[in-house]
Amino acid sequence: MTIPISIVIADDHPLTRSGLAEWIKRNQSFALTAEVGDGESAWAVIEAERPDIALLDIQMPGLNGIEVAQKIKDAGLPTRPIMLTSFNAQPYVMASLRAGATGFVLKTTAVREIEVAIKQVMNGGFYLDSHVASALGDSDEMPDTLSSREREVLLVTSKGFSIKEIASKLCITERTVQAHLTSVYSKFGCRGKGEALLVALKYGIITLDELLDGTSLDEAPAQ
Repeated sequence: MTIPISIVIADDHPLTRSGLAEWIKRNQSFALTAEVGDGESAWAVIEAERPDIALLDIQMPGLNGIEVAQKIKDAGLPTRPIMLTSFNAQPYVMASLRAGATGFVLKTTAVREIEVAIKQVMNGGFYLDSHVASALGDSDEMPDTLSSREREVLLVTSKGFSIKEIASKLCITERTVQAHLTSVYSKFGCRGKGEALLVALKYGIITLDELLDGTSLDEAPAQ
């Protein structure tokens, strides 16, 4: 008999929380460990119970969902955080990923997609909500291929370095760095770095491991 996936729900909206809890209770693949309404309570339950999955609202009283995810990561717990949000997710995606999030879904997502997210994450994958992904462009077609330098510049930019710092390390001008990024945005149909990184993740152009590793400018390859 398959052991159900244990889940903690942390959301400060009672209707959202109770709705998810009832759905989990009806699903034989899942087991509800706890439902809580703030970040401190979420962390206390996660630390004590070590559930398989933590569904974390990004905006909560006290510790927010990203901070809870970071505490899970720092403590080396096996719990996999999946971030929940009811607003435009893009500005929070990179912070969530760096905090150890393994999935990202909108609260407006149908529960069947949340189920897919949970199972995909439990199988070792990363899940990007279709609503978040669709906001990156109207086409599901593979975007134009990046050159090796465009891919390198986009990846190093994701580490939080400035245009000036990247240019200095890669021995190119700031204008050239900006030109590469502009080309990436044009190929992907994006307006900025965050959206471009999501597209790159979506289509496997950049892997999650590459995005989350500790690469510094000193480690970035110069050409």
